Amino acid sequence: MAAGETDQAGWPKIDNQPQEEEDHHDRCISTASAGRRARMSGAGGPRTGPGTPSRAGLTLGMLAFVYVLNFLDRQLVSILAKPIQDGLGITDGQLGLLTGFYFALFYCFIAIPVGWLADRTSRVKVLAAACAIWSAATAACGMAANYGQLVVARMLVGVGEAGGVPPSYAIISDTFPRERRTTAMAIFNLGPPLGSALGVAFGATLAAAFDWRIPFYVIGAIGVATAALVVWTVREPARGEADQAAAQPARRSHEDGFATAIVRFFGNPLLLTASLASGAGNFITYGMLNFTVLFLMREKGMQLEQVAVWYALVVGIAMSAGIYASGRIVDRYAQRSKAAYATVPAASLVLAIPFFLGFVWAPCWELALAFLIVPMFLNSFFLSATVTFVQGEVPAERRVISGALLLLVMNFIGLGLGPTYVGMMSDIFRPAFGDHALQAAYYALAPMYLIGAGLFLLLARMTRRHEQGEAG
Repeated sequence: MAAGETDQAGWPKIDNQPQEEEDHHDRCISTASAGRRARMSGAGGPRTGPGTPSRAGLTLGMLAFVYVLNFLDRQLVSILAKPIQDGLGITDGQLGLLTGFYFALFYCFIAIPVGWLADRTSRVKVLAAACAIWSAATAACGMAANYGQLVVARMLVGVGEAGGVPPSYAIISDTFPRERRTTAMAIFNLGPPLGSALGVAFGATLAAAFDWRIPFYVIGAIGVATAALVVWTVREPARGEADQAAAQPARRSHEDGFATAIVRFFGNPLLLTASLASGAGNFITYGMLNFTVLFLMREKGMQLEQVAVWYALVVGIAMSAGIYASGRIVDRYAQRSKAAYATVPAASLVLAIPFFLGFVWAPCWELALAFLIVPMFLNSFFLSATVTFVQGEVPAERRVISGALLLLVMNFIGLGLGPTYVGMMSDIFRPAFGDHALQAAYYALAPMYLIGAGLFLLLARMTRRHEQGEAG
């Protein structure tokens, strides 16, 4: 060391190389111990680095495939609505309750204790068990002899699917760094459009060739086999690893307590507003999706074989492209301001309104599908943006429970109330509009676009104020 050399604070430097080597040795031991503690926060621990590109890609691909099955099972009743109605004699209102409130009642609220459990144990094992449960229940739907039995089977599907998405969100957040996380979430969220498209193509084709019960049996069996594959291929990442927090001992979620985690989530204005805004977006998505096949067949004259080809293409391509594009767009603009997580969804909902109205109005199914392409592309822009926003606002050790709470609000409003609202409105309008009652119910759904856009604009304003407060 040169004589007279000083440190950054202006104090003279002292040649203490032996002490520095000792401190370095202590830091290495401390860091290694902290890394072991962080890996122990996920049961089983990763056997190889989950953040490597190949491992991260395999993990994301497997989680996305499970989500495809998750959504395929969820939408199968809606896809096969007309043959199920013909076979079991149920009304539009009963169908709305079956695909909406009855399913969501278990799906939303079971997700909270499941999320709490996954934060304390292995998220991968929770996901695999959930996949096995909902797949077996899907097969049971095909055995239903009446409406009551189908309701019970659908509730069991909801119980299983409650453990599917929240653990996946947390695994992705701990595998991908923040700057690539929304795109990863967007790829994962291709599950709904791909699941819907495959469900339409696969389910409608089998139902047209054989019987509406066969698709439930086949898809249920595939899901049970996939559950075993999850355990063998997906490895548990260390909590907070992608945020470079693995070297710091993560505070375990159970130290806060189950009730405290819930209070902290709903006591945060940003998280609460994000949940309500995404709920409004989901109200539109499920209110429309759960009756689209029935609407096209009953009011636009499509046949089941045509649905299996043309509607499947619209759902698979337009919705998938929209979800992926939203991830790339939000990742780009969120680097400037986190308000982009809200402004992009708000703009997409406003732009979709005239095309949704054109879809409802169109006199033939060909024109209706042409209009439907745009809402299918834009309606789900909110999904990846909201999930990434919430996951980034909470500590790594509370990501599963926070994802479950987001899904509770999002899906109780959207999945629970959206289809129920459309089905009940169709029954209410039937005396006046006859066979066009579902068209009138769709018109009554349109104002939710403005409500959803307004909530996202409110979230954007709150986020900007929060950023200004942090900067100040």
